[in-house]
Amino acid sequence: ALSAQRNVMEFLLINHPLDCPICDQGGECELQDMSMGYGRSVSRFAERKRVIPDENLGPLISTDMTRCIQCTRCVRFMTEVAGSPELGGMGRGEMLEIGTYIGKTIDSELGGNIIDVCPVGALTNKVFRFKARAWELIARESIGYHDALGSNLWLHTRRGDVLRSVPRDNESINECWLSDRDRYSHQGLYADDRATKPMIRKNGELVETTWEEAIAFVAEGLKKAGSDIGALVAPLTSSEEGYLLAKVVRALGSDSIDHRLRTLDFSDGAAGATFEMPLAAVENANAVLLIGSNTRHEQPLLSHRIRQAWKKGAKVFAANPLDFDFNFQLTGKRIVDAWALVDEVAALVGGAAGEGVKSDTARGANVEDHHRAMAKALSDAPASVIVFGDIAVHHPASAQLRALARELAAATNSSFNEVSPGANDVGLTRAGVVPQSNGKNTAEILAAPQKGLIVYHAGSKDMSAPKAFDAARKNAEFSVYIGAFACNGVKKSAHAVLPIGLSPEIDGTYVNVDGTAQPVAAGSKLPGDARQGWRVLRALGAQLGIEDFSFTEYVELHTKVKEQLVQKSTSSRSGQVSTVQRPSSDRAPGVFVRVSTVPIYRSDAVVRRAPALQAHPLTGHAAVGLHPEDALSLGLSAGAPAKVSADSVEVTLPAIVTREVPRGSVWIESTWSEVSALPPSGSLVNVARA
Repeated sequence: ALSAQRNVMEFLLINHPLDCPICDQGGECELQDMSMGYGRSVSRFAERKRVIPDENLGPLISTDMTRCIQCTRCVRFMTEVAGSPELGGMGRGEMLEIGTYIGKTIDSELGGNIIDVCPVGALTNKVFRFKARAWELIARESIGYHDALGSNLWLHTRRGDVLRSVPRDNESINECWLSDRDRYSHQGLYADDRATKPMIRKNGELVETTWEEAIAFVAEGLKKAGSDIGALVAPLTSSEEGYLLAKVVRALGSDSIDHRLRTLDFSDGAAGATFEMPLAAVENANAVLLIGSNTRHEQPLLSHRIRQAWKKGAKVFAANPLDFDFNFQLTGKRIVDAWALVDEVAALVGGAAGEGVKSDTARGANVEDHHRAMAKALSDAPASVIVFGDIAVHHPASAQLRALARELAAATNSSFNEVSPGANDVGLTRAGVVPQSNGKNTAEILAAPQKGLIVYHAGSKDMSAPKAFDAARKNAEFSVYIGAFACNGVKKSAHAVLPIGLSPEIDGTYVNVDGTAQPVAAGSKLPGDARQGWRVLRALGAQLGIEDFSFTEYVELHTKVKEQLVQKSTSSRSGQVSTVQRPSSDRAPGVFVRVSTVPIYRSDAVVRRAPALQAHPLTGHAAVGLHPEDALSLGLSAGAPAKVSADSVEVTLPAIVTREVPRGSVWIESTWSEVSALPPSGSLVNVARA
């Protein structure tokens, strides 16, 4: 056996370049380890080694294909796990090469995992390449903070700087995989506009100052604003920070605090929902219905679980405003405009409940055979789940959609899994970062700007109404920004800037979609004079004279917060579903319903500042997506400039012609500066040839 192993190892090394000293995989290479155990000390191969040209697989993955030993792990991962067969073998025998056939990049949202499965240095991390050796790095436990799954990962740091992230096994959450958004976002921590010094406005200019003066200045400004204060909190904030900020706001006499920044419909007060079917159980579901969801971009590893269920024979259905490209095949789908989506879900309720429907919307729905077939598939399945996605959560009639989806789940005996917006929606809701009595939600804070405005880690691109947010922070008598990035908008409007750390740099707790509270410890150093957010809020609370702010250690704070994190909490307005006024269906030519989605790599301030992710094809650009027939009627071709106008706002964007968009709809993604003044999803916009 030993002789056979040595012979196999000799064959593997015959064409391997043996450039270990300059290989990025040196020190953590499986082939190196096997060679140490079974390799011969002297090679008997004297002929020239073969050389394979490298392929450009995009901004995330670097290739040295001469090192490839044709194990096909990467091919099998992309085909079987990611569901995106972008790699394959070309040629035979000694001429076998692994590549993409036509020289395209890898566009999968899970593509970075092929770096981990490659047993040699053929596929390496392009962002990390030549930054450090494996033995120089210190591994710190952490979690992903760009979606609510809370994927477990290792931060690899050197002298306190994060150089790369790799997956940490957790079978109940991310198994052994990691999405590219979590893997490469650490680049955003070192953006040029990172806030590193506390600043206050003197004589109209922001000037750097000491922490003592900045805290005193902010406390004085908040006192002057009185109870007319609003706080807008980014959902990537830790539970401890949210708990302290909520205490500060309420101690000042206000209840206007919210983290649901992209929500349009607050009528039912929904927040902090957890999965009824645990994430790990989704791969054993027999039927899945997606409502307003593109799981690949919202929560990539949830999409992976659904794919696993589909591979086991599960039927997957979708009711969406766009025909997304999933990594599994749909048994049935209904692709309609944003407002007709409500009617589709109502018809599904009618098909499931028959005469037993409860809501008026479902009672008057037009039920057809395909609705009954989808409802029957959910009812007949031993384990079925309805996934209520990000598009549905941020729909202008989300309360009505949510009520119908829950009624459908009850009628078909299905679990209801609502995709939480942001990383810590559940934790922040339980910590009290939602209005609880007569406070204002995000929309109300922006509609009637407060005297005092606290912005915590948030920016205009995180809002459903960027224009209104810019006006609110500009017109506030006292505006304070507590966050990590001092961008131009912050410098123009904030009266004070308090720099704080982000998730890899702080101690905190995040609650994922299953309701699991996951503590995270600081894994990297804070930049400049930035401090952990809980320390800043503790100092601010003490300066304001608020009770119970005398603690000095994180453990004391965590003890206070963890009891709240195991209790379900919702806003006081929960359950009151109001009917939203729909735009007229009798529309003039050139008038379309806007469908808005958030690009996968523009979901929060950190990923928007990660250069490699911004160079990725999935990030895209500001554009107008139209159905081919609608584009033809307007005289638009792919790439042609299109004029979009609404509410006295006019912008010109390139057109994208795609059958993913249903007729009568126009797809304009949010978070781009060019479209910030346009009305939100569900609004009517005029499109014409520029």
